[in-house]
Amino acid sequence: QDKPILLSIGYSACHWCHVMAHESFEDPATAAIMNQHFINIKVDREERPDLDKIYQAAHHLLAERAGGWPLTMFLSPHDLAPFFGGTYFPKEARYHLPAFGDLLYRIAEVYRTRRSDIQKQNQSLTLHLRTLEIPEATGLAPPDTHPLRQARHYLAQAFDPVDGGLGQAPKFPHTFALDFLLREQALQPDSATLWQVTHSFRKMAWGGLYDHIGGGFYRYSVDAHWTIPHFEKMLYDNGPLLQLACDLWQLTQDEFYAQTAQGVADWVLREMQSPQGGCYSSLDADSAGHEGQFYTWTPAEVRQHLDPETYALLAYLYGLDRRANFEGQWHLHGYHTLAQAGEHFQQPLPGIESRLAQARQTLYTVRCRRVWPGRDDKILTAWNALMLRGLARAARSLHEPRYLASAQQALAYVQRTLWRDGRLLATAKGETAALMAYLDDYAFLLEAVLELLQTRWDSTTLDFA
Repeated sequence: QDKPILLSIGYSACHWCHVMAHESFEDPATAAIMNQHFINIKVDREERPDLDKIYQAAHHLLAERAGGWPLTMFLSPHDLAPFFGGTYFPKEARYHLPAFGDLLYRIAEVYRTRRSDIQKQNQSLTLHLRTLEIPEATGLAPPDTHPLRQARHYLAQAFDPVDGGLGQAPKFPHTFALDFLLREQALQPDSATLWQVTHSFRKMAWGGLYDHIGGGFYRYSVDAHWTIPHFEKMLYDNGPLLQLACDLWQLTQDEFYAQTAQGVADWVLREMQSPQGGCYSSLDADSAGHEGQFYTWTPAEVRQHLDPETYALLAYLYGLDRRANFEGQWHLHGYHTLAQAGEHFQQPLPGIESRLAQARQTLYTVRCRRVWPGRDDKILTAWNALMLRGLARAARSLHEPRYLASAQQALAYVQRTLWRDGRLLATAKGETAALMAYLDDYAFLLEAVLELLQTRWDSTTLDFA
């Protein structure tokens, strides 16, 4: 048909992907323009990270700025090279962006009338993309420790001594960097490095990045203080964070880390593990059309379900006695510690902990009656491996057989569904798997299996590894 391709790359838990889908792709008038002038292709970047990497790099070269999701690219149908692109485009002109429908007409016109210009640009773009390819290494020698020292120095420079974490807003957990620092300080003990890790984790886990009612971590914080998150929950964040919590518990014997690890693991078993054994990918940030609505509260709603003394405790701990912090609602964020609450209310710590646990369970039951966020129920090999490893570590460090059983079920699912003719597959839904696996699928699964073997030995599992 000689129509250009409109390629949209996104993922299930992406807020702006949902916005663009609802505004434009589901709008009959906009869809009519799309179908008349383009061949429209939607790609899940979590299933095809290789395609996402190519077209994100192309966007960076074309637009001279970073990309993101949804990634919106217009491609020549003859060589699949992009000739124009962006990220989110609104249905009506705003945010200094054109209306998506107007943009579609302009792109279609350019494709019809300026074909030679597009071909020249595509040739130049292809040459630039080839320069980004990593050359084959020659004469490899074993690396020394210099890159590790450099990384440790760089991370120390990026550390936020007030709120913990690396860099400023928006703030991501950077779990692998924290894990690296923890391992480095084990090799070369350094109280400053250990404090960087413990301070960062405590700020995240007692702040708004953690779901204090249902367990599990959100994806990132929109502010530097870990107060308000982007509310999607990703399996690939929670697996490594679970492992880090277990490591900190073993290192410090501070119950805070054990309780956080238990909260993450219980959330996975309760909400994210399929009946077949594999773990789902993510929960959306949105529910009932609004971001964070599933997770936020009003003081009146909380007071309705708790006795006055328990409500006073939660208000003191989580800021219900302060001003609203999220669009007229209250997102729970730890403003005082349990020890401070014990002093404030002049009650022993075990009584505070017991009352808090009962309140959380009550509010969780209330929350379950709300409209749930959407769940991406595809099962990714790499992400399952990250969670499998975390669960195996939790089973061993917390002496909890439920977590071991969960890890074994996840591995059995991978072996049954995602292992075919001596090769891994990357993604599955139910018992149907597809797409050849990537390097991270193999690497993370191998690491997870070794972790599971340290928790419970099984010769057939070693053979699989």
